[in-house]
Amino acid sequence: MRKPIIGANWKMYRGVPSEAEEILRELVPKVIDIKNVDIVIAPPYTSIIKTIELIKNTSIKVGAQNMYYEEKGAFTGEISPLFLKKIGCEYVILGHSERRNIFNETDELINKKVKKALEIDLTPIVCIGEHLDERENGKTKGVIEKQFEMTFDGLNQEDMIKLIIAYEPIWAIGTGKTATPEQAEEIHMFIRKIIEDKYNKDTAERVRIQYGGSIKPSNARELFSKANIDGGLVGGASLQAESLYQIIKSAENY
Repeated sequence: MRKPIIGANWKMYRGVPSEAEEILRELVPKVIDIKNVDIVIAPPYTSIIKTIELIKNTSIKVGAQNMYYEEKGAFTGEISPLFLKKIGCEYVILGHSERRNIFNETDELINKKVKKALEIDLTPIVCIGEHLDERENGKTKGVIEKQFEMTFDGLNQEDMIKLIIAYEPIWAIGTGKTATPEQAEEIHMFIRKIIEDKYNKDTAERVRIQYGGSIKPSNARELFSKANIDGGLVGGASLQAESLYQIIKSAENY
């Protein structure tokens, strides 16, 4: 049985260490006894070390929101995956729609990042998803299939089992709109079928696929009740301890 995973993507918020401390001092005691949900906090780079300090001796893990595919060099403004690993990060979010759409990251670039993360034992949370016009024009599955093929090109069965996929319908990120549980489940099933066809059924059953797209305490339980949705990548609702806690609790029984 796949263990649910909740990722808190703080984006460009909570970047001052004292702001990270404010939420974590409240959150950590609430989740300290939760064992059957993996919890990952992904703060801005400036709060990573403080976050690692505050979650010490708990089961909470820390991730980064992005990385480059080289370990060192003349890449001004980029962040080395090796640096992240050495300071205590265990996860990294890659291919988020904001990276794709605002910063023009391509599937090919994300593929390089995924491979480097796996190489140095960082667990990538890899985002894929369609735009609203693509959904409205019936292109969702074609878009997802193309993104999958290019983003995960060259990965073997063992690589796939190590990573997390986050299905994020772009039209539902930061908009307040959410795919219905049925819409989300349909695409999660489709992604799992792609994995089965490319690798095998066992691999498909073992890969965890999160949902991301305006998850809130009010809709989390219904989303997580679906057989193929293995938790969520949470944006705005992860910025308050109580709402994040309620979402984590919603995943606890699935």
